Amino acid sequence: MRPGFSPFANAHSSTSFRNFGATIPSPLRQDFYMAEKKDIKSMADSPYDFRYEEKGFYRNKAGLTSEIVAKLSDDKNDPDWMREFRQNALKIYNELRVPEWGPDISGLNIDEIATYVRPNTKMQGKWEDVPEDIKDTFEKLGIPEAERTSLAGVGAQYDSELVYHNLQDEVAKQGVIYTDFESSLRGEYADMVKEHFMQLVKPDDHKFAALHGAVWSGGSFVYVPKGVKVAIPLQSYFRLNAKGAGQFEHTLIIVDEGADLHFIEGCSAPKYNVANLHAGCVELYVKKGAHLRYSTVENWSKNMYNLNTKRARVEEGGSIEWVSGSFGSHISYLYPESDLIGRGAHAEFTGVTFAGEGQNLDTGAKMVHVAPNTTSVITTKSLSKSGGVSTYRSAIYIGKEAAGSKASVSCESLMLDNISQSDTVPAMDIHTDDCDVGHEAKIGRISNDAVFYLMSRGISEEEARTMIVSGFANPVSKELPLEYAVEMNNLIRLEMKGSL
Repeated sequence: MRPGFSPFANAHSSTSFRNFGATIPSPLRQDFYMAEKKDIKSMADSPYDFRYEEKGFYRNKAGLTSEIVAKLSDDKNDPDWMREFRQNALKIYNELRVPEWGPDISGLNIDEIATYVRPNTKMQGKWEDVPEDIKDTFEKLGIPEAERTSLAGVGAQYDSELVYHNLQDEVAKQGVIYTDFESSLRGEYADMVKEHFMQLVKPDDHKFAALHGAVWSGGSFVYVPKGVKVAIPLQSYFRLNAKGAGQFEHTLIIVDEGADLHFIEGCSAPKYNVANLHAGCVELYVKKGAHLRYSTVENWSKNMYNLNTKRARVEEGGSIEWVSGSFGSHISYLYPESDLIGRGAHAEFTGVTFAGEGQNLDTGAKMVHVAPNTTSVITTKSLSKSGGVSTYRSAIYIGKEAAGSKASVSCESLMLDNISQSDTVPAMDIHTDDCDVGHEAKIGRISNDAVFYLMSRGISEEEARTMIVSGFANPVSKELPLEYAVEMNNLIRLEMKGSL
């Protein structure tokens, strides 16, 4: 690779940037990318766009009323406090307005969304006990193979309920709790769950947090005891198969003092000609000196409204790492938030977003510094093609009590044609002079020189452009386990197919 070689042409930046040449995969690695390309041949247009009929499934009435929410509580045998919580959240939902500052979501009509679809099985602990059509879905997605080779535990949700959940014995012996969320409401940790449920993300945060509070179903509860280091990741995978339905899983993770965990979240859905909705919620508690990495690879169908809310609370000396790859959905609102409440707490967000035809993805991150010597780093990459719109939206808050804190933001955008759009909307709210805050942004197109250089090494133009895009997204893929890094590069290849 030539020194100083950049994938960008006509780039604009608010500050000077480091050399981007290293982000282009070396031609010496062409064999690796060709091997990945072979994996794509059997994937048709998308490996995720398949579906099964809802044979024997239960589906509630479309819409959102007090009676529908009460019926959901009956179906799930909610404890009394949860029944009351749902009804209060519904009341808040009806009082709040739809957000008007982001992408237009007027095409989403909650009266046409079924908020609960129950598959024809109870949760199983063995794959062979899962019904064939559901099992086939997750086998196509590679979940059983991933569990065998690289995961300490797996939860698999199909529509509104988990259909499979398992935790390796050696991890369970460490005292780690990993269970479906409904079970956690009545088990040994029921009081802990009640204490933490929707305390980071409250129903009055915004309209779709309230919606989640009213109709949540499925999800996972994880508790890692003090000092326990979970060496292998846990994963939850969410598949929305039902047409015209919503998925509202709740994930609650508590990593106790000095503990360590890597949790992976995967999401996908087949495409329909009607709207589907995802309004999940993730609440992460990172105790003193603990560490949590939360990785997400999303490939929702492009009829999906993805209105997800994620938030972490990090205590003294703790750290949270977000790693996010977003490739699907018609509209996305997604801004993981880290609240740094203890001295020396640290947060990092590394994300890539790819907006193609018919997509408007409004994503970013929030960092809230309310304790001394806290630090945060945001690194985002966004790509737009075929008229897709990608918006980076961030917020940095540094309170007067956060003396000595540091925050760094870097957002880079790559547009692949003349009809796409990329915007950056940063916000910084700083209340102390004793801090160090930096923001840098860059936007550009693929350099013709970069493409020509790779073509001179015998690589086709389409493959050259794909390699450059993969290299651009490399800061995210390199943070993922190998299997998921390969999946993300395959998703990029699918998005780039026919881009010339």
